[in-house]
Amino acid sequence: MRKSLLLAFLTMMIAAGTFAQPPAPETGSLTKDEREKAIAYLKQTKAKFLDSIKGLSDGQWKFKPAPDRWSVAEVAEHIGIAEQTLFGMITGQVMASPADPSKREAAKGKDEMILKMIPDRTTKAQAPEILKPTGRWATRDALTSEFEKSRDKTIGFIKNTTEPLRDHFGPNPVFKELDAYQWVLFMAAHSERHTLQILEVKADQNFPKKKKGY
Repeated sequence: MRKSLLLAFLTMMIAAGTFAQPPAPETGSLTKDEREKAIAYLKQTKAKFLDSIKGLSDGQWKFKPAPDRWSVAEVAEHIGIAEQTLFGMITGQVMASPADPSKREAAKGKDEMILKMIPDRTTKAQAPEILKPTGRWATRDALTSEFEKSRDKTIGFIKNTTEPLRDHFGPNPVFKELDAYQWVLFMAAHSERHTLQILEVKADQNFPKKKKGY
């Protein structure tokens, strides 16, 4: 009788939630909000870049404001190279590194820092040799097509991955350690930064005017 009463009591308590399970341990998987924010930013910066180079004449495309400054073509190539290089690094190196949740605390707050600091062009920096334009794509259409493929691949990665991006880290020259999710934000912010550079070139007083009927 006692056993029956005890069993009934335990059943009631469990049903009432008295013996609720402890919360599941935090994982490095992306939240719905993180995923949506990254996808929106990747799409937004993609559209801005493509709009900045749309409809340019060959003269406008190749115009250099000064001998030591890049043309729109060179800036666009730099963006295209960076897209491929950074995504390869994220998937091939950062995500291949051992997961280390102990680094999460050091990465806190860096999402916002990336989105604020990287597009800010008040501070200039030299591009590493690997990201400098060398005429990699023969035509503007080829460059644009490769950029779109690369960016869409990144969007698909963020949209579908179940990997713990917040648990894998890689060193960054500005922010030290960044997790894989932050590296994706960095890549998108990098394209935003250089889209602004393209707009600076187009705003130059000597930027060629379009010929009538072009």
